[in-house]
Amino acid sequence: MLQDKIKQYTEEINQFNPSNATDVENFRLKFLVSKGIVKALFEEFKTVSPEEKRVLGKVLNEFKQLAENKFNEAQSQFAGAPSTQNKREEGDLTLPGEGFQLGSRHPLSLVRKEIVEIFKKLGFIVAEGPEIEDDWHNFSALNFPPEHPARDMQDTFFVEKRDGNDIALRTHTSSVQVRLMEMGKPPFRAIMPGRVYRNEAISARAHCFFHQVEGLYVDENVSFADLKQTLFHFVQELYGEGTKVRFRPSYFPFTEPSAEMDISCTICKGDGCNLCKYSGWVEILGCGMVDPNVLENCGIDSKKYSGFAFGMGIERITNLKYEIRDLRLFSENDVRFLSQFETEII
Repeated sequence: MLQDKIKQYTEEINQFNPSNATDVENFRLKFLVSKGIVKALFEEFKTVSPEEKRVLGKVLNEFKQLAENKFNEAQSQFAGAPSTQNKREEGDLTLPGEGFQLGSRHPLSLVRKEIVEIFKKLGFIVAEGPEIEDDWHNFSALNFPPEHPARDMQDTFFVEKRDGNDIALRTHTSSVQVRLMEMGKPPFRAIMPGRVYRNEAISARAHCFFHQVEGLYVDENVSFADLKQTLFHFVQELYGEGTKVRFRPSYFPFTEPSAEMDISCTICKGDGCNLCKYSGWVEILGCGMVDPNVLENCGIDSKKYSGFAFGMGIERITNLKYEIRDLRLFSENDVRFLSQFETEII
């Protein structure tokens, strides 16, 4: 109960007897900062009944005053004491050196780098494009006509309307594929890593922004067999030999035929768990043969050239690789989580 907590912390404050300035600072960090005990107790106070508020309101304010007074007294006690920092500034060479902690690579960066390296070995280059896109590159060129119901597949963050054209945060890195094909001539063999945005509720399985790697290969006589073998090789390289793969028919406006690719769950090894919904399989990417309309929209002769495309979410790949069950961890900047991954030495 709140009253018991106040009593417990009051005793702790009364018994507090600092021996140096560091103790005083630790006291401040524990009780008086925005995420400290005093603030937490006031937040808990909001949830108690009106009858309890009348009794505890005065007690809680007195507790806050006690903590502040104790800190001020302790701070003034050590105000004139020489600190180690002052000694360092004065140049005391007898002090031990200041160690520094090495940073670590973000898990998404680690996986993104690994994905890029795998496809580079297959001859894919890396292409990039803007995160704020116009309607043509984000939708229309990719076979999303105006008012097409497929546009509802992706909840879009629209930024503005410019010259009658919707400007939005890109919903996929497929827009980079369009720019690549518009600017050059086949053959194309490229991957497009980057951040994308969709207006979705944030949960353990979804976020309003995430990261993708999409791939494109356009040349003469490219077949679905080429697509399957490329992605099978990718999975074996990333998750290890023996990882099972299956393709399921699907629908995407910019590919025909289209498929979703599943791998055997890396967490339960196919036995069934929450992540794979007890199916033993986890979907990791969508793929298909580039729709002839998309090639024609980009000025490429669809009768001469064909190609395949694929796209995957880096968060999903990372979840499976490191057995992380909540993708919100990737954007919370919790050092305890991030420090578990590979150290970056510069």
